Amino acid sequence: MKRAAIVREAGTATGTGQFAAIQAATPALGVELSAIGVRDAGEIEGGIAAFARSPNSGLIVTGMPTAYFARFVVAAGGLISYGPDFLDVHRRPAAYVDRILKGEKPADLPVQAPTKYEASTCRPRSSPAPTR
Repeated sequence: MKRAAIVREAGTATGTGQFAAIQAATPALGVELSAIGVRDAGEIEGGIAAFARSPNSGLIVTGMPTAYFARFVVAAGGLISYGPDFLDVHRRPAAYVDRILKGEKPADLPVQAPTKYEASTCRPRSSPAPTR
């Protein structure tokens, strides 16, 4: 492989950081690196199609949708999340404060782990209405 293209989102810190790390490694491998943006489907498709015309090439895809620990990541574009119910986790210390105020020693209280979990999945992006 003589050339590699990285599919990345240039507008994010993660996209920039991943590109920089890969870019730093390519000279030692003798590989020429280029970037393909992901602002829209046309940019991705056109960039990959143009790059695929060159022989001895490889494609690196970063930032693929995956499973995350919190719902807010899904709202930002992640595929699925499964993790502790953060609202419950933040409410539970009140019970500890109550127990301490009633005389229990903090050292005697057990360490708590989350007991409620939540899952969230992405919603498909709606396609534009057909024009007539």
